[in-house]
Amino acid sequence: MTLKEKVESALQKVRPSLQADGGDVQLVDVEQDGMVKVKLMGACGGCPMAQMTLKMGIEKILKQNIPEVTGVESV
Repeated sequence: MTLKEKVESALQKVRPSLQADGGDVQLVDVEQDGMVKVKLMGACGGCPMAQMTLKMGIEKILKQNIPEVTGVESV
C-alpha cells in the first residue's frame, strides 16, 4: 500500500464526522517529505473552525495512523 493509499484510507475514518456537519475533505496530494495536502469542502470550506479541524482532527489522526505523515496543509 502506497503512502497516498494509506492517507486516503485514514481520511475515510474522518469523513463521517465532517459530513455530519455538512462538510468533507478531499485528498489533493501527498508529497515526498510526508506533507499531506487536502481541500476542505462544503461547510468546512468557510468554517471559522476549519484550521482547528485540520490540525487537531485530520492531522492528529493521520499522524497517529501513519508515522510517515509530517503534517497536513489545506490548499
